[in-house]
Amino acid sequence: MDDLRYPIGPYQQPPLTATTRKNHLQTIAGAVDALRLAVKGLTPVQLDTPYRPGGWTVRQVVHHLADSHMNVYIRCRMALTEDKPKIKTYDEARWAELEDARRGQIEASLKMLETIHIRWGALMRSLTPDDWKRVYVHPENGKVSIEAALAHYAWHTRHHLAHITTLRERSGWTQ
Repeated sequence: MDDLRYPIGPYQQPPLTATTRKNHLQTIAGAVDALRLAVKGLTPVQLDTPYRPGGWTVRQVVHHLADSHMNVYIRCRMALTEDKPKIKTYDEARWAELEDARRGQIEASLKMLETIHIRWGALMRSLTPDDWKRVYVHPENGKVSIEAALAHYAWHTRHHLAHITTLRERSGWTQ
């Protein structure tokens, strides 16, 4: 792997269709099981190993997934209940340095992700075609539709899972 930051490649928005939405929803629905499998059997030392030089540890990646998916879930709800709401960003790098992300038990974030994904999935499955087009306004990225957010966060899930699984492969950490 030439660029350990992007083991599945940088994000490129796919076509936004009913079929791709279905695939993205399946990715989100299976994310916690895939993440649990990816971290299964890792020791505390392995959890505290960066996935690349200068990168986050496996533990921080797990906590980051919960943080970021919690934020996008809230952003989607805002987009559905407000007219083009301006969302607030957060400093994900600084969040990853907070003590709960650096040292906290990953089970808390796995449970958080599980419940967020249950709610987020139920919300997404209830949307009408017009709902998918609703947007929030990101200070740096401009207007983001709910379906574009879903596509991005499905990639985001696969991206961070690959950080963990490729580290395991490179390190010989078999399950």
